[in-house]
Amino acid sequence: MSDPEKIYAESFRTGIQPDPVLRVSEWADQHRILPQRAAAEPGPWRTSRTPYLREIMDKLSPSDPTQIVVLMKGSQLGGTEAGNNWLGFLIDCSPGPILMVQPTVEMAKRVSKQRIAAMIEDCPRLRQKVSDARSRDSGNTILAKEFPGGILIITGANSAVGLRSMPVRNLFLDEVDGYDSDVDGEGDPVELALKRTATFRRNRKVFIVSTPTVKDLSRIERAFQRSDQRRYYVPCPFCGTMAPLLWRNIEWPPGHPEQAAYRCETCQELVAEHHKTEMLEGGHWIAQADGDGVTAGYHLSALYSPLGWYLWAEMARDFLAAKHEGPEKLKTWVNTCLGETWEESGETVDEDSLLARREEYPADVPEPVLVLTAGVDVQDDRLEVEVVGWRTGEESWGIAYRVLWGDPDGPEVWQQLDDLLGSSWERSDGLRLRIVACCIDSAGHRTEAVYRYVKDRQARGVFATVGRAGAGRPIISAPAAKRQGRSKRPVKLFTVGVDEAKGILFARLKSREPGPGYCHFPTGSGYDAEYFLQLTAE
Repeated sequence: MSDPEKIYAESFRTGIQPDPVLRVSEWADQHRILPQRAAAEPGPWRTSRTPYLREIMDKLSPSDPTQIVVLMKGSQLGGTEAGNNWLGFLIDCSPGPILMVQPTVEMAKRVSKQRIAAMIEDCPRLRQKVSDARSRDSGNTILAKEFPGGILIITGANSAVGLRSMPVRNLFLDEVDGYDSDVDGEGDPVELALKRTATFRRNRKVFIVSTPTVKDLSRIERAFQRSDQRRYYVPCPFCGTMAPLLWRNIEWPPGHPEQAAYRCETCQELVAEHHKTEMLEGGHWIAQADGDGVTAGYHLSALYSPLGWYLWAEMARDFLAAKHEGPEKLKTWVNTCLGETWEESGETVDEDSLLARREEYPADVPEPVLVLTAGVDVQDDRLEVEVVGWRTGEESWGIAYRVLWGDPDGPEVWQQLDDLLGSSWERSDGLRLRIVACCIDSAGHRTEAVYRYVKDRQARGVFATVGRAGAGRPIISAPAAKRQGRSKRPVKLFTVGVDEAKGILFARLKSREPGPGYCHFPTGSGYDAEYFLQLTAE
């Protein structure tokens, strides 16, 4: 054969040769570079540093039949980076449509700039497949990365448009417990995203990752319970017994959390943390349940964090500090360190006890009250309004609970609300107080009617609100501007973090001594048994 023929034959043979069967962990060890600006340990990725992630990543490989991989985790474990390794592998070795979902569009942009763009830039294999974002018509934008044979779409769980954009074979749902419960009135964002994989039902891959939040409300907990619930068993360096690392076995001398060590349940030897590296290397995953047959589930606490990332001593100190600071701090510690959901230890607020502690006020408004506010819930056939009085320390007095009947699409019921908000209320010393601020829930029922009412009353302290679930979301966030009709004056829409708000309300309703945060209720004025039944329903 002539040289040109040899060259052609060799090129043809090379072209039709199948790609080597690589698993995600192998690809990461060969090609992934952790960027300087986004990693605590920059440089080549080493799965040996976090050996518990090897099986999780390999379950995401096309050669494995598993469809859904669930990781319920604490912090400082590398779970999200394992997902990024999978994305890099897909771009390089198994191209196709990919969707990555973050809790919000803003977070999606931040992750794209800080993590995804850095991964592509620092990995030669990816850099040659994803065009430079600065080139014209590159197909590389903040929320979309095109590459030969596929595209990566990055969106937020608060964007219904982003979640229904296209069919996808590979879906990465990151921090699902931070997602809203409903997106733009179209339903649960996880379900909307999963529908995108219906076309690829037989060969889809879904990776669901999150730190958990509240028991029975946590999405990652529900997904994990549907799985085979795997735990990472590690060997005791003294007796060799394989067992998962559990917080109940961490011990330290009183007052010395810096001496925290692990007590083996079998041989009772105290294991110092410097043994953890060899323990992790010798570990393997063991399923605790049968699962649904298509989902592999993994649980990891921060006890498994590699040496140098998050020490047992730090975890013990954080635990003691959280216990001292109160239930909310301890809840955060349980979620982020143990990777477990928070349960209120069976505590409830009983509607009958709240009904029984109602008080006779000396006037419409007791004298300690300094300011009045109102809250409005909108239903299809009525408005429900509560007027509350406040003093310093956020001690509160229920003043009146009213149901205003009428269709919120018509003007009559809103006129009733105007009359109520314009009323004055006599305090026991004769001073008359007016309502200084009113929030109206705009989600779910007659949203446009709420916007119309609020639009011209914002200067008088009337605001539209929308509730959003999600761990760590503040009670009130900076308002977003919503246009109402053709009006040039936007409606300010305030987002309420309902998880945090409900947690604080629950704690205050349990308080039995008047003082900061205590909630007073009057006899009469609409505060009947039905009111307290609704108040304590959750």
